[in-house]
Amino acid sequence: MALGGLYLKAALSSVGPRARELPDTVLTRERLEVDRAHLAEYNRVCGFGLTDALPVTYPHLLGFGLQVELMASRSFPLPLPGLVHINNTITVHRRIEVGEKLDVRVHAERFVSHPKGAQVDLVAGIRAGDQEVWTGRSTYLARGAKAPDGGVTDAPDRPESGSAPVDLDAPPTAVWKVDSGLGRRYASVSGDVNPIHLHPLTAKAFGFPRAIAHGMWTAAHALAAVEGRLPDGLTYDVSFGPPVLLPSTVELRTRDRDGTWYLDVRSRNRPHLTGSVTPLVG
Repeated sequence: MALGGLYLKAALSSVGPRARELPDTVLTRERLEVDRAHLAEYNRVCGFGLTDALPVTYPHLLGFGLQVELMASRSFPLPLPGLVHINNTITVHRRIEVGEKLDVRVHAERFVSHPKGAQVDLVAGIRAGDQEVWTGRSTYLARGAKAPDGGVTDAPDRPESGSAPVDLDAPPTAVWKVDSGLGRRYASVSGDVNPIHLHPLTAKAFGFPRAIAHGMWTAAHALAAVEGRLPDGLTYDVSFGPPVLLPSTVELRTRDRDGTWYLDVRSRNRPHLTGSVTPLVG
């Protein structure tokens, strides 16, 4: 089923009883090959250069459809409409070449309490042959929801103003002029057709003043600013704040501290994203 159909299925099934615990479902796709034209379009939208290696954030797309399929099921305890992406952690174990055949596995775990409701992790693992090459952990918040007894988060809340270890008084590394059509362009390459990203009217139906940028576009575009200075093996960890409204003028600041890059994306002192890129040891 296309992701548009899954979002519709999720909306229709969001009312009524749901499971109380996470399913033990594992969804898989095997021997995937990346389409070079699609990769080139993704790189263009997100700001990456054209190379024979996958950008750090691109493999997220390979598992995202499986994540939506899992969350759209009534066996998933939290309704997909209204879930907020609050954190994302990606570990790239080595450079991934465009022509490699990749196996993807997705499952859910860590259904725990959050100060504002309940949160859950959707975990994607990607293997090339018998080697794990990429792992992504997407953390979603359901405001007002209740987790099973005993599940308490150890994750930080959303970033607050001034929380990033960059010099917020320094000139920005880059200034982004983000236009109103960005959500539709990223949706066309990512498959994430959540209506909050596509049009002001559909975004207002979900409580936003106008359409918002995808969090994973913000994460990708920030990383693209330092891509030429990153090792092949790394962990990219981001926390999402209030979303980038479309259109907007947004500032990116970066700082390299002892081999770790720190990233901060904000507009009018509203922290949209704080992140770090840490080289793998060994």
